[in-house]
Amino acid sequence: MQYDPIKRSLGKVFNQNPVLRRLFYHLLDLLLLRAWHIRKELRKRSRVTPEVKSILDAGSGFGQYTYRMARWFPKAEIKAVDIKPEQIEDCNQFIQKAGLSNRVKFELADLTQFQENNRYDLILSVDVMEHIEEDVQVFMNFYASLKKGGLLLISTPSDQGGSDSHDHEHEEGIHGFIDEHVRDGYNLGDICRKLKSVGFSKVEARYSYGTPGKISWRLSMKIPILMLGASKIFFIVLPFYYLVVFPFALILNFLDLGFRHKSGTGLIVKAWK
Repeated sequence: MQYDPIKRSLGKVFNQNPVLRRLFYHLLDLLLLRAWHIRKELRKRSRVTPEVKSILDAGSGFGQYTYRMARWFPKAEIKAVDIKPEQIEDCNQFIQKAGLSNRVKFELADLTQFQENNRYDLILSVDVMEHIEEDVQVFMNFYASLKKGGLLLISTPSDQGGSDSHDHEHEEGIHGFIDEHVRDGYNLGDICRKLKSVGFSKVEARYSYGTPGKISWRLSMKIPILMLGASKIFFIVLPFYYLVVFPFALILNFLDLGFRHKSGTGLIVKAWK
């Protein structure tokens, strides 16, 4: 399935004014389990010295994590980069309206070429690396761009079905629910080895989207996206669908966040320079 057209449709609905945009971010924070895991890790980093003064959001998309980090790290300067010009322009307009343009900036960039030596205390990359073939080159750029002691935080699908490819592995020509991915997901050991190979001194990785998370994702994300992919009329149905599903999704997200999973369809990876 082509995921980007649906994301663009949702963006058009919620990007009409800053209030709707903030509401959209809050909904994403609640529904997207990856956002729960990212918040958990960013809270840990916010409690550790030295203070975070410079942040790179590498593959910023709608800008929800950039906006949240601007709130969580109020003294930090943040650069957010993405390869899609329309999203960069849109996010810069929102950030200006939100009064954050003095320390938050969105720029067009290709992560395979982007490098700013020894500049950032924290680099965040959420659901990006599965879209990039030249991943080792990007890891090299991240390493070079971090200050000594800086942290790289990655959320990406695992090879345990992170692109939902296992549901369709016997169907010719179907490569998974989200077919913009260049790989079906990372092996936990493989991504750690790649990060260490470019110089990272310490790497930690854990699974997200264990059994509770997988169920939550299907209820709160996969089914609604399939509905919207079938017909735009489901925009009318979705609020009623979520009234029923949302409480169950919240409970499942709490469970996924609270347990260490032996396997899962997502990975949370931390690497220190």
